[in-house]
Amino acid sequence: MRFTSTSALVSRAFWFCMTFFVVAPPLTAADWPGFRGRNATGVAESADKLPDDIGPKSNVIWKTALPPGHSSPAIVGDRIYLTAVRDERLFTMALARATGHTLWEVEAPHAGLEQIHRIGSHAQPSPAADGERIVSFFGSSGLYCYSPGGDLLWKRPMGPFNNDFGAGSSPIIVDDYVVLCQDHDTDSFLTAIDKRTGQDVWRTDRSEFPRNYCTPVVWEVDGRKQIVVAATLRVVGYDFETGSELWTVRGLSRAVCMTPAIGGDGLLYAAGWSAGGDTGERIQAEPFGKVAPTVDKNNDGLIQENELDDSPFKQRFSQVDRDKSGALTRDEYEYYRKLFDAARNVVIAIRPGGKGDVTTSHVAWEQTRFVPFCASPLFYDGRLFTIKDGGIFSSLNAKTGKPTKQARISATGDYYSSPVAGDGKLYLINVEGKLTVLRAAARWEELATAEFGEEAYATPAIVDGRIYVRTVGHLYCFGLSGAATDAAASIGR
Repeated sequence: MRFTSTSALVSRAFWFCMTFFVVAPPLTAADWPGFRGRNATGVAESADKLPDDIGPKSNVIWKTALPPGHSSPAIVGDRIYLTAVRDERLFTMALARATGHTLWEVEAPHAGLEQIHRIGSHAQPSPAADGERIVSFFGSSGLYCYSPGGDLLWKRPMGPFNNDFGAGSSPIIVDDYVVLCQDHDTDSFLTAIDKRTGQDVWRTDRSEFPRNYCTPVVWEVDGRKQIVVAATLRVVGYDFETGSELWTVRGLSRAVCMTPAIGGDGLLYAAGWSAGGDTGERIQAEPFGKVAPTVDKNNDGLIQENELDDSPFKQRFSQVDRDKSGALTRDEYEYYRKLFDAARNVVIAIRPGGKGDVTTSHVAWEQTRFVPFCASPLFYDGRLFTIKDGGIFSSLNAKTGKPTKQARISATGDYYSSPVAGDGKLYLINVEGKLTVLRAAARWEELATAEFGEEAYATPAIVDGRIYVRTVGHLYCFGLSGAATDAAASIGR
């Protein structure tokens, strides 16, 4: 038996208590607990002043090198949580908010890395955090829950998922639940998991939905929470306690890559864009019964990829082939043909309080021009802001959906990152790493631009007068000249 002195025990107890209070701060209104901040609004909770100009040489408080990853930062108390990939190994990381120094990193083991999109990442979903737990999701490697000190509390193996683009939707923590939506080509689901035990509270089948990448949001209506997911052809509200479907709005795109926004006006704003859903650029396909006799060379009643020539299914073959058998059945073909027929690229505003199919009764307005692809809509100061690939930025009247200004900003290119807002300003960065600061107004205007020289996929975070921007190789912290001292004083409060 090993004995330990009383003084040593006291010393250990002291450091244990100190560590507990440092690493497990209570979640505050100013924290940024997951993808796009609190409930994915993309809006800073505090009124701290923010710089008009940020870039590699402008208003930098600190900069730290990071392994690659597309996940956006979650910030709670004095810590920043991220996921990353290094040498085909998957990591959850904790950084010190004051300095950017790495405090810990923990590896998530995997049997093999899943297939991903050519510009994707195996560290794509963003972590979620509160004062007690950090939850990371690595697709087919599964869901991992850590303490603020980096100890593994539980894990949930998942997959392999039937999707050659990989997983992209992020988990969220709501009260005592971890909520996760995974839409893949088969076996899609929405689940609530007890954050303390890792056990299912409920699980809802979504097998009608193919691959989508919407992170759920919480909509509180009449004092009850709903989980809202936007996906193929429709937006759905689920009961928070049971996972049962409460309402739906139909008329969305073929696939959805963005997350809805809940406005301060009580409306829910959703959007979806996919190729072939714009008016005048519709994708149409002939019925299976007409196509198969002319292309089915081996007469097996199926359509092989090499049997297709001039078809909208040729370049999307892996998506249409939902069971990944290597050939299209009549059912698979007709399912996607009908998706092309029904899909609509649109931004919509939905009123609360509906039950069942509320497509005709609760849609306040819709807008079909300059719909974004991956960048989520942003509700801020009574307006809805969107950024479409190519750098087309729109401000919409949130009450009517009518545009007040739609124009191309100087940073063109694709936008996988979503815009964020604070202090009357909008911050957005494109894939090429070109960042733009805009004045948040009906007639918005550019205030500054900067080039980081590295690609960027993560959405920035804003906490206590600091802006955190992740590129593929670094994490930057920006603030006004006095923000370093002021923000440091507020960390860990």
